This record gives sequence, C-alpha cells and structure tokens, in this order.
Amino acid sequence: MDKVPMTVRGEQLLREELDRLLKRRPEITQAIAEARELGDLKENAEYHAAREEQGICEAQIRDIEYKLSVSQVIDVAKMPNNGKVIFGATVSLIDADTEAEVTYQIVGDDEADIKQHLISVNSPIARGLIGKEEGDEVSISTPGGVKEFEIDSVEYR
Repeated sequence: MDKVPMTVRGEQLLREELDRLLKRRPEITQAIAEARELGDLKENAEYHAAREEQGICEAQIRDIEYKLSVSQVIDVAKMPNNGKVIFGATVSLIDADTEAEVTYQIVGDDEADIKQHLISVNSPIARGLIGKEEGDEVSISTPGGVKEFEIDSVEYR
C-alpha cells in the first residue's frame, strides 16, 4: 500500500474531524432510540432520518480512519531550508507577465484548497515547482495555458 503525503496541519484537522464525529455517535444512537419509541418504524420520518445520519457519520469515520492509516505525515518545519521546493513548502511566485505575487503551500490531495492558497502536490503548478530553487524561472503548463513564474522565496513552516 502506497503512503500518501500529508502535512502536520492536515493530519491535525483530520483527527479533529474524527473526534467530532466520534462524539456524534452517542447522540445519533440516542436519536434513533427516541424515534423508535414513537411507534411504527415504516412511517417514522425521525427514525429514518436518524438512521441515514448514522450511515453518513459511520462512512465519514471509516473514510478518515483510512486516510490516516495510509498517510505519511511530513513535518516541513524540521527540514533544513535549502531553498528547494519540496512537499509542504510555501512558495512565493512572481508572475512574469503581470508581476503579481502569489503564494502557495504544496500539500496533500485531501488538504488542497485553492481559496486558502493550498495546492495539491499532484497539481500542474506543484509538479512544475517541485525540485526547483529560489530564483529559478519556471514555465508551467496549466489548463489555462503556459504560465511563466519566478520563484521569489521558499519557506518551510
């Protein structure tokens, strides 16, 4: 089984979500018990809703437990800062066309959120940056065409 890279923050968020879901289990069980007391289960909407919620909750718990079991947590804060772009690095780029600066952190697939400037290690931009160094100019093929960037800085936080 291949390990999937994950940042320390990503693991922490998954564990928090797992804790929240595990705390919901008894509440859902209680809701099912209360709905059962109302009588005929065939026409009991509360019972069916509680059972559906239980199924969703259990599926989410299994999904998170699986993700945690196959993850390889990488703490980039403990890496020596040699200016190379690696998994977990925060990279500041300058767009060669517009001179606009953008910063991304390269994270695992499940952690990616472009609105928070977290890009998947498997994204075109991340793949084009991995292994490069501060000061390098890179051409990256994106769905919108080829983009030219200069790597302004690389941080491991």
